[in-house]
Amino acid sequence: MKISIITVTYNSARTIQDTIDSVLSQTYKDIEYIVVDGDSSDNTIEIIKKNQKRFEGNLKWLSEPDSGIYDAMNKGIRISTGDVIGILNSDDFFTSSTIVSEIVARFFVADCDAVFGDVHYVKDSNLSLPIRYYSSSRFKRWKMRLGYMPAHPSYYVYKTIYDKYGLYSTNYKIVADFDLLLRQIFINKIKISYLDKDFVTMRLGGASSSGIKSHYTIFYEHLRVFKNNDVYSNVFLLGLRYICKIYEVFLFRIKNIVNFKKK
Repeated sequence: MKISIITVTYNSARTIQDTIDSVLSQTYKDIEYIVVDGDSSDNTIEIIKKNQKRFEGNLKWLSEPDSGIYDAMNKGIRISTGDVIGILNSDDFFTSSTIVSEIVARFFVADCDAVFGDVHYVKDSNLSLPIRYYSSSRFKRWKMRLGYMPAHPSYYVYKTIYDKYGLYSTNYKIVADFDLLLRQIFINKIKISYLDKDFVTMRLGGASSSGIKSHYTIFYEHLRVFKNNDVYSNVFLLGLRYICKIYEVFLFRIKNIVNFKKK
């Protein structure tokens, strides 16, 4: 089984080497790595070129203007040749070297269309200290009406699913990933499998974690997604998600404090 991992970059010179190193560190070797760059003005492309030989022919990259991150992801999907596709952001990296091997094993064991797991967030100043954990363990299809979805950076799905149900919509600024998963998981009910594993370490500061303005945009784009896909939800149901998120963050911080005091 070939796995295509797609990384979208734009002026990512500060972090892209960590991302590349984490892909190369994987024990599973049938990986096609695709980098789609949005015509960076820093030395992102130089870093990619410098690492090209290390991939022994399994790296594809292109650099050209695009219409945003989801347009770039779609470009990567179109040129991919893997059986399964996953997205790894340019400021993120795999949490361990066995992640892809374990994902592949789960596809065979569960006989499913998609596999997903957990991710955690860190600050750039300390990449080894988790400050938030996003667990997909409690995900259920019906919870998508509340705006829930599996952690997108942990989501691996057969390319044939994209062929059947379409790519990322470029009509949304932030929530095209939710729209995509809603179409695949909720509407078309593909077979999914949760793997209890921390897949990806994510630096804070992405489009969906950059303050109150982004949360406002996410909220109203979620409503648009439901309307455009004829799925019923409302302001109250979406509001419940934010209450739950506050509770989860509070519990995680309490757990960290307790663990710190035990040391």
